[in-house]
Amino acid sequence: MYHHRLILGNIYRTVGTLLHPPPRPQPSFKPFSHSLSSKPLISFFRTFLTNLQSSSMDSHEISLRQALAEKQAAVDAQANTVRDLKGSGAADKSAIDAAVEALKGLKLEKSSIEEKLQAIVKSNGGDSKEAFRQSVLNTLERKLFFVPSFKIYGGVAGLYDYGPPGCAVKQNVLAFWRQHFVLEENMLEVDCPCVTPEVVLKASGHVDKFTDLMVKDEKTGTCFRADHLLKDFCKETLEKDLSLSAEKVAELKHILAVLDEFSSEELGAKIKEFGITAPDTKNPLSDPYPFNLMFQTSIGPSGVSSGFMRPETAQGIFVNFKDLYYYNGNKLPFAAAQIGQAFRNEISPRQGLLRVREFTLAEIEHFVDPQDKSHRKFREVANLEFLMFPRELQVSGQSAKRMVLGDAVSKGTVNNETLGYFIGRVYLFLTSLGIDKERLRFRQHLANEMAHYAADCWDAEIECSYGWIECVGIADRSAYDLRAHTDKSGVALVAHEKFAEPREVEKVVITPIKKDLGLAFKGNQKMVVEALEAMDEKEAMEMKANLESKGEVEFNVCTLGKNVTITNKMVTIKKEKKKEHQRVFTPSVIEPSFGIGRIIYCLYEHSFYTRTSKGGDEQLNVFRFPPLVAPIKCTVFPLVQNQQYEEVAEQIVKSLTAAGISHKIDTTGTSIGKRYARTDELGVPLAITVDSTSSVTVRERDSKQQIRVNVNEVASVIKEVTEGQSTWADVQWRYPTHSSTSTDE
Repeated sequence: MYHHRLILGNIYRTVGTLLHPPPRPQPSFKPFSHSLSSKPLISFFRTFLTNLQSSSMDSHEISLRQALAEKQAAVDAQANTVRDLKGSGAADKSAIDAAVEALKGLKLEKSSIEEKLQAIVKSNGGDSKEAFRQSVLNTLERKLFFVPSFKIYGGVAGLYDYGPPGCAVKQNVLAFWRQHFVLEENMLEVDCPCVTPEVVLKASGHVDKFTDLMVKDEKTGTCFRADHLLKDFCKETLEKDLSLSAEKVAELKHILAVLDEFSSEELGAKIKEFGITAPDTKNPLSDPYPFNLMFQTSIGPSGVSSGFMRPETAQGIFVNFKDLYYYNGNKLPFAAAQIGQAFRNEISPRQGLLRVREFTLAEIEHFVDPQDKSHRKFREVANLEFLMFPRELQVSGQSAKRMVLGDAVSKGTVNNETLGYFIGRVYLFLTSLGIDKERLRFRQHLANEMAHYAADCWDAEIECSYGWIECVGIADRSAYDLRAHTDKSGVALVAHEKFAEPREVEKVVITPIKKDLGLAFKGNQKMVVEALEAMDEKEAMEMKANLESKGEVEFNVCTLGKNVTITNKMVTIKKEKKKEHQRVFTPSVIEPSFGIGRIIYCLYEHSFYTRTSKGGDEQLNVFRFPPLVAPIKCTVFPLVQNQQYEEVAEQIVKSLTAAGISHKIDTTGTSIGKRYARTDELGVPLAITVDSTSSVTVRERDSKQQIRVNVNEVASVIKEVTEGQSTWADVQWRYPTHSSTSTDE
């Protein structure tokens, strides 16, 4: 069902409007309302919903629910028969006994169907996923990968501390990100402050639009995120109420699928319809209302200068474009990158590292000429094949399909080569970290999901026990961001293309009449002038036509936040032929944005598995981290507490340190099997056991195979494998196998 998330929210709302007109006005659904009359539209949506229901619900679950409903009807009918026989007084005992036995048989059949249905619901709804997730989380917290922040004071929701192995994994992921993107693409890396002045985030739109919908307990004032309450209700009802009809199941599942598209009115209506109350107190809830997710602060002791903790790192790059462009020799394309903390004051954070209040982002802003979005290295990724989920598959209720990236770009499914190139590079990055290729897909934003200025957007989604999770967003944001900051700051964030020979071009010349504008707008004159001069050619020519026909026109000045009336005396607009020596333009931006915490959590789940101990009496936890991201590359174990062995172990440790290999030495008297199990639980790929003074055994984590290596060679072998110069299979050919299994688990 996760692959229907965000699908056609407006379709369902339109269907509701057409089939059951509500008392209040509904938003119109423009893509279909222009082309279909109401009767064909109703027929179209009924067919669509039937198809979506069959594709969304497991067919076995549907048949079991139908069978359960039929069996319940049979039980009720037979119970009435028994009741009538007993009440009539005319029936003999044998007839009554036969009817009672038949009723018992029907109840047993009903119970059998319920058990089968419960097993499917638990599997789909999350009992098995919940158990798996709990095993992962218990291991992560026990081994100190991450823990709740301020734990001794009870913790704070949405804030977590990374412990020693968690820090190491995170740093390894970020180091590989730098290598894979910053170094490979010769990007310009920056590091900007977390505290951002309000004016910057006002220009970007965050001050006005960076919100989630919240409800309050009307008696206690406790706040909840509205969509989370509705989601919990739907999931709990689906899991616990086995008597639900197939139609009701489809209704609840489609709510889960399109929940992110609900308006505040629609969320409020559903909360009231289902009688949802505050989780703990059962008190009534307020209507949903928007809550800005940014942490507000003041800059300086006076408190006059307002600011926010940044919700993303991208704005720091955009406002530095002019200097970065100069640093790059005034040449396009180029990319700037930044890794840093971002902050979002989540209303009710949950799902561990997936939704937190402080997190690490790694973002790239690739600036490119809007007239040429080709990429010189696209051929390097063009033959990659992986799961893609374009909007036409989503709209038709289908699943993601494997596609060749080059074909997707050539057919226009992906808007341009540069966007396609970064999709390919993101795929290689995630799979190199250890993300399962079969549980990674690239989902295209639907038309009604994208911002109006975006040319195309794709999310790298990773499936984990919480469903499909967006971990990387790859968007062609056109020129919106640089234009927004140009308009607000008055500083032109533009690029130049110099011509070999001057070109004669026809250009629109906008000349504000400042005297008349000053009389009309007084102190606001400057902002009106700037807005007029910033018009593009299409907007300017439309204004010219309206001024000539009507004498005045309504004009929106974004810096004033309102419309003003412009008359034909306030501005002249005409086309002139001019010779130009260069082209001045605002670059487009291709933006890959990585949620590092989300990627790491999905990596934890994809890497986790259990295996039975040698004795068969215990399940051992293992993280199969690739050496690239493993928190510790190898461990060193003297087989027994022996001074000679310990001296050899220290010699090996020194050689590992000199080679720059992270390691851990364990000289406890614990059995070697238990020491292996402890380090497998940390995801350590290789273990060195010192069992002689001249050679040692090296054990590989997942296969548990061992080889014998001379003491003076062991560091180079470890380095070779953990840095990817050779595989474990490669070194096995060169060194004798150590066949003893007595020291393993």
